[in-house]
Amino acid sequence: MTNNLAVIVFDVNETLSDMSPMADRFADVGAPGLMARVWFAGLLRDGFALTVAGTSEKFARIAAESLRENLTGVSLNRSVDQAVDHILQGFASLALHPDVAGAVRTFAASGLRLVTLSNGSTQLAETLFRAADIRDEFDLLLSVEDAPGWKPLRAAYEYAADACGVEVGRMLLTAVHPWDIHGAARAGLCTAWINRAGATYPGYFTAPDITVSTLEELASILGNDA
Repeated sequence: MTNNLAVIVFDVNETLSDMSPMADRFADVGAPGLMARVWFAGLLRDGFALTVAGTSEKFARIAAESLRENLTGVSLNRSVDQAVDHILQGFASLALHPDVAGAVRTFAASGLRLVTLSNGSTQLAETLFRAADIRDEFDLLLSVEDAPGWKPLRAAYEYAADACGVEVGRMLLTAVHPWDIHGAARAGLCTAWINRAGATYPGYFTAPDITVSTLEELASILGNDA
């Protein structure tokens, strides 16, 4: 299954970045911390809806406008605009999950090419990787801003394959999101689901080729397959 693997494609938001501190950003402005997950899920929903309708919009614009809508009517300790700015600035201070940096170095040392494919901008990945001193391990940082639409659109994964100059079947999409795994599988990529939370994989999505609880575990499996 992975013997012909040439490229590992990483999702970024939540897969590599630990977004749990975003809840603190909501609490800072007087909003419930649990609103962070609701907002992020709605942000993705709207991005998906635009793609299905044949249009697209940048992550940053949807994030800001949907956040403003979510915060309207909430008893905040500052203006809505100030609250939006404070919360969105939280993206710049996020860190990688603890299992990421070491595993990335292991993947790169094995000779595999590493790229990202994010529904957000490439700047977040750039900031995350430079802070962790792993930027040089990645060949390309890709965003759907340069693709026909957001993941899980087939063309988004095909865009990544074209950018890497490889067939989709020689790529492994690595993500925590089942919808991303499903989209990549439908496009012909191999898939690895990172299940850090011990969740149950939805039966209505195409099952992943590999399921692991950490990226370090995935690195071990791929090393044994080499």
